[in-house]
Parts: sequence; C-alpha cells; structure tokens
Amino acid sequence: MTSGTSGIEERAAVLAAYIIETGGTVRSAAARFGVSKSTVHKDLTERLEQTDRALWAAVRDILDRNKAERHLRGGEATRQKYRGRMREP
Repeated sequence: MTSGTSGIEERAAVLAAYIIETGGTVRSAAARFGVSKSTVHKDLTERLEQTDRALWAAVRDILDRNKAERHLRGGEATRQKYRGRMREP
C-alpha cells in the first residue's frame, strides 16, 4: 500500500475484498491487516462509500449480517469457555 489518499482508498478496497471473500468480521480484518477495528470500520463504511459504491454495498450487506449475528457468536464463545472450564479438574 502506498501513502496518501490513494493508499487509504487501496486499503479500503483490500479490506472490502477480504470481508467479501471470507465473510469475516471487522475484528478479523483488523487482525489480518494489522490496523485498528476503528480504521477498518471507517474505511468500509465511510471511505469506501465515496470511492466504490458497488463494493461498499456488498460489504455493507455482510457487515449488517455480522452485526445481526454477533449476539449469537458471543453466546457461543461464552458457552465454549465454560464448557472448557467444567472439563478441567
């Protein structure tokens, strides 16, 4: 990635491609690319809308789905956490 505005636009497009290909979350994209969750969110919801509306719309659908499912993911993580503890001596 390059510096300046074109670098930010490029990063937004790369992040969007990752989210679309993997169905990943903002958190997974941030970890994969070494940027903050805030940066990923801003790139995908604000910057991408200005540069590539079609890509933004595709990512928006995935982000909306992830947001709707997050309470399920959190519940499953908690369930797995306590199942693991119950098995330990």
